[in-house]
Amino acid sequence: MNKKETIIIGAGPGGLASAMLLASRGVKVKILERLPTVGGRTSSIQADGFKFDLGPTFFLYPQVLEQIFAETGRDLFKEVPMKKLDPQYRILFGAGGAIDATPRIEEMEKQIAAICPGDAPGFRRFLDDNRTKLELFKPCIENPFLSWKDVVRRRMLQLLPVVNPHLPVDGYLKRFFDDPRIRLAFSFQSKYLGMSPFRCPSLFSILSFLEYEYGVFHPIGGCAAITAKMAEIAEDMGVEIHLGQPVEEILFEGKKATAVRTPEGVHYADAVMINADFARAMKDMVPDRLRNRWSDRKIKKKKFSCSTFMLYLGIEGQYDLPHHSIYISKDYERNLDEIENKHILSEDPSLYVQNASVTDPTLAPEGMSALYLLAPVTHQSPNVDWETEKKRYRDLVIKQAAKAGFHGIEDRIRYERVITPDDWDSSYNIHLGATFNLAHNLGQMLHLRPRNRFEDLESVYLVGGGTHPGSGLPVIFESARITSGLMLEDFGLKPGWELGDQTPQPVTGKTPSPAIA
Repeated sequence: MNKKETIIIGAGPGGLASAMLLASRGVKVKILERLPTVGGRTSSIQADGFKFDLGPTFFLYPQVLEQIFAETGRDLFKEVPMKKLDPQYRILFGAGGAIDATPRIEEMEKQIAAICPGDAPGFRRFLDDNRTKLELFKPCIENPFLSWKDVVRRRMLQLLPVVNPHLPVDGYLKRFFDDPRIRLAFSFQSKYLGMSPFRCPSLFSILSFLEYEYGVFHPIGGCAAITAKMAEIAEDMGVEIHLGQPVEEILFEGKKATAVRTPEGVHYADAVMINADFARAMKDMVPDRLRNRWSDRKIKKKKFSCSTFMLYLGIEGQYDLPHHSIYISKDYERNLDEIENKHILSEDPSLYVQNASVTDPTLAPEGMSALYLLAPVTHQSPNVDWETEKKRYRDLVIKQAAKAGFHGIEDRIRYERVITPDDWDSSYNIHLGATFNLAHNLGQMLHLRPRNRFEDLESVYLVGGGTHPGSGLPVIFESARITSGLMLEDFGLKPGWELGDQTPQPVTGKTPSPAIA
């Protein structure tokens, strides 16, 4: 019997994880990647002895990827050394006060009490409530939603009182914390999805919970070390990875995908999996006439996430400051309104600074530091001309870094690179420069998101942030398990891992974190 053959468009984390899973079940896999390196946004920038993660800078909830590695007979923590961070990050509030977030419960209660003594007891209640929420909601994250019928099953309806779908994260957190700064400490994580905590569904309070329950990890060499290792393992398993090969179009017989065309020729396969930015891939690779639910006109009406202004700096000397620092704008609601609704640039932007050299000396020459600065900004809009604003905003971001304790940066810069929303669009093929893909509102989740077995076409599958369950490395890896499982079932092969309707199990307690070197 001939092996089934699959083409994966894009060597991002979702595509690489899918390749590993499919190859472990005997599928012949070919990955076609437009860029000259693997990893997509989870790749690295390397210059002058400095190394920066392009996108994600920390690893959260490694259990999902650990299971994927196990499916291929590998041990994630032996293949990719990681360090569990404590403190996980320092939060500096523009409205006053700071918290060194730690997974040590008693110490975290002290941190909270220093700002609002009455809020300290809410921390344990928050953890307990979200522990239950995560266990109940796991089947929704781990399984495909291929129609509305999957949503109205009895097990889903039973979850509604727990997940409070119409309550935003900030509203939910008022059950535990009175001080708005404390609520921000447990809700800014909605920015991992490119959303505001005042609009993001309350389900996503689990993002903050995961940090405290399972830890925040730094892979030695950066997050790009994970995708580099995944590519190495995939090739060891027989996966072909072709770099510098942009897919120009997907070829169809009717609505059935049969091949893809690149500058080097036509590649035939039994199925095609898309790991590229969803909206851009549809417009560039699939004729509009073949797409009903996701036509160009309908995509234009969808809500997309914010973007990011990036500054990668090689610095002379080192800062005795935490690995992660987060400055939250004094008027955070205004900051978010300017990003999501007004689509203008904030004059007091929130800022994330990664100072990873204090943990990982491999990222910079001796005696130097690799600093990564990220300011959430609007996706591409006529209101912002980045050709005009780029230099001014770069200067503002460096000024904001001083509010997080990083003084005197300008005189110490030895390497610099800036990425704006326009660059995310033109250099990385991201629609509107929306780095977190489609927004995660109620109208664009579960079966209302582009489906893992793509509903508009035959033999086409989606993986990554543009499909269910959504953005962020843990859920992208979960999408790889879902999508690969569907493809294997369609090939008449058994995935070997759970796929399909699962009944939520009662909570039995905390899952222990793995031992970290």
